[in-house]
Amino acid sequence: MHRSPAAQHPETGPDSHTPAKAPFRMSLLTATCLVMGNIIGGGIFLLPASVAPFGTVSLVAFGVLTIGAVALALVFGRLAERHPDTGGPYVYAREAFGDFAGFLSAWSYWTMTWVSNAALAVAAVGYVHVLFPGATSAGTDLVVALGALWLPALANLAGTRYVGAVQLVSTVLKFVPLLFIAVVGLFFFDPDNLGPFHTGGGGTALGGMSAAAAILLYSYVGVESAAMSAGEVRDPKRNVGRATVLGTVGAAVVYLLGTLAVFGTVAHDKLVDSKAPFSDAVDAMFGGHWGGTIVACAAVVSIIGALNGWTLMSAQSPYAAAKDGLFPAAFGTKRRGVPTFGVLAASVLASALTVINYLIGSGGVFEILVLITTFSVTVPYLLAAAAQVYFLLSGRRDKVRPARFARDLTLALVAFGFTFWLVAGAGYAAIYQGVLFLFAGILVYAWMAARRRSRRTPVADGAQTGQAEAEAALVDQEERQHLAG
Repeated sequence: MHRSPAAQHPETGPDSHTPAKAPFRMSLLTATCLVMGNIIGGGIFLLPASVAPFGTVSLVAFGVLTIGAVALALVFGRLAERHPDTGGPYVYAREAFGDFAGFLSAWSYWTMTWVSNAALAVAAVGYVHVLFPGATSAGTDLVVALGALWLPALANLAGTRYVGAVQLVSTVLKFVPLLFIAVVGLFFFDPDNLGPFHTGGGGTALGGMSAAAAILLYSYVGVESAAMSAGEVRDPKRNVGRATVLGTVGAAVVYLLGTLAVFGTVAHDKLVDSKAPFSDAVDAMFGGHWGGTIVACAAVVSIIGALNGWTLMSAQSPYAAAKDGLFPAAFGTKRRGVPTFGVLAASVLASALTVINYLIGSGGVFEILVLITTFSVTVPYLLAAAAQVYFLLSGRRDKVRPARFARDLTLALVAFGFTFWLVAGAGYAAIYQGVLFLFAGILVYAWMAARRRSRRTPVADGAQTGQAEAEAALVDQEERQHLAG
């Protein structure tokens, strides 16, 4: 059994017999907002237009994906009951399959988070242009993008209390207007705007659904957020699973109702070419052209909230791995409940990538790295789902009723299939680039494994020498007694 040292040894104060002041723990509501905020980033504001070319069959694809995402959320909830420790997928993979699998999970997740943060910061700039159309220059854009990265980083460095507060406020600020558009849009719903069920894109209707699903697949990335921060959640065995499911279902409601409302209020031929579908929906419902400003504000808030949550996620997996000696020790330091070095490292790397994007103009490099993340996120998901299957079939963790065993195994297999679909949807280029980047991490693992072994060897050698000396002394004593007898 591979228990994290952080889980085995609680923090203590200066007096080893006096526990340190209990750190702030996220409530069920805050953890739910963390999940929702990380799932719903800036991409939702373009989703309806992205899938409109395939027809309303894309709504069916969204429904199927939602089932897979909820299954994955339930699996993370069950795994968190077994291992309520910070690190989420890393902890599960290491517990089930050993250090190497755990490292691959942590490495993949870590690289995905900071590259994704850079992409989110760049996306925020586009919406700021809508609010301030005159301020458009490479220098200004870079400042805005870096500000979008470092404001959430500062909130994280201030402690989990502030992370939770920012996440709660940002989730409410983006959830309310999106839900308002989704619900009110149903009263303006016109079936004639829906267009055909299948436009012919992707060949057959099934092909069209699969093509739409390939675009929608990553809409639910972030379902693991509460499990990743389980160590910072109150009563994690109870609340992590609930927050994961509630956050995923809440995001699904916003996604599905919002997309349906836009489909029903904006004419299909206009929606296909729309650059701001939610803005067009607001304009169609109430007239005028002020919808763009409202949606741009909601998008900026949404992205900042997502960056706030993902900045925390970027530090949690390497923190858990560092505690087990699989990442550099600096990643294993915490202050105010937050792995400060991990936050700084991820923010610096994301900033460097953003600078490259704006100053050097290496758009190709940026696109390749973003492409890598579309594959990297699937590695921890696959390992976590496989770990649940392993725990259930091996009987190592719990003895459950046959009905519950069948349910949990079915959910784990559905989650594995959903994640496998994510891999297929990433495309050949993403898989190729992602595998190369994944293999590059093996050198890091070799370095950390060698360091761990070198630190353990003198201790082990000393213990073996001491044992040999004791055995020799015992034999010598027995021989003397024999001669004396």
